[in-house]
Amino acid sequence: MRHYSLTAPAKINLHLEILGDRADGYHELVMVLQGIALEDRIDIYAGSTQDIHLHCEDPDMPLGSDNIAYQAAQLMCREYPEAYAQYGGLEINIEKNIPVAAGLAGGSADAAAVLVGINLLWKLGLTQPELQTLASQLGSDIAFCLEGGTALALGRGEQLNALEGLEDLAVILAKHQNLYVSTAWAYKTYRQQFEQTYFQQPENIAAQTKQVHSADLVSAIAQQDYPKIGQFLYNNLEKVVFPAHPQVEALKLVFQKESEVLGTIMSGSGPTVFALCRSQAVAEQVIKSVQSKLNDSTVNFWLTKLSTHGIQVH
Repeated sequence: MRHYSLTAPAKINLHLEILGDRADGYHELVMVLQGIALEDRIDIYAGSTQDIHLHCEDPDMPLGSDNIAYQAAQLMCREYPEAYAQYGGLEINIEKNIPVAAGLAGGSADAAAVLVGINLLWKLGLTQPELQTLASQLGSDIAFCLEGGTALALGRGEQLNALEGLEDLAVILAKHQNLYVSTAWAYKTYRQQFEQTYFQQPENIAAQTKQVHSADLVSAIAQQDYPKIGQFLYNNLEKVVFPAHPQVEALKLVFQKESEVLGTIMSGSGPTVFALCRSQAVAEQVIKSVQSKLNDSTVNFWLTKLSTHGIQVH
């Protein structure tokens, strides 16, 4: 049976700023996205029927049409009906290493891998820009997940500008086991509470977007200045997630007290908090210290590193 195996890296947000509303109902965003080496593995097989079957042992993973990787397969079937008719359905197995609903784009990464895998399986010959156009129909982070690395993301997140690659930092991820935050809830709540701060005119949004191009974080990335990168981390959504889930803010505060941590922030809509460290050895010591201070067995930790690539075929 023909099949492809792919790996799909997670992402963290070094910067997430909400500028205003868009006509399509999404938010106008400015983000700096960074791939990390925590990866899901996706195996895609040609099915024996015309059906799409999604398999995953993680009990938190939906396996039907409410899973964005499943939606990616459905999209490919609709967009390329002749290939679908020729090659048949799909068996998709996901080995889940990225925590679910954690602000790390795990679902988006899986969907990106499905697009790449089906492109290969059905011999479509789609280019990266064509895959990104498909990705933009599904979700805001999927285009980035195809490419990975370090990027400035504009619009609702689908307009990407590659930045100087970062790879010399260790990343600690920390998340409470049974805490999940809905991305839709986070953005809706932010709109309810802070809509009065939104830029109302397109020219004002454009000016703010242009300003971020030369902002401190982007400059620090260009200079590979890791202490400054840590200093300039920023996430608007902390304003709504922290009051609703004070244990997430408490986690960030514990990391902030560690002298060896370059910077710490919540990723995306949370509830994962990440901390940047100069090396894996330093990060291991930080984890031990934070675990001791928290004394909370419900907090899971992952130690990984920055990544310079997106979806890879193995």
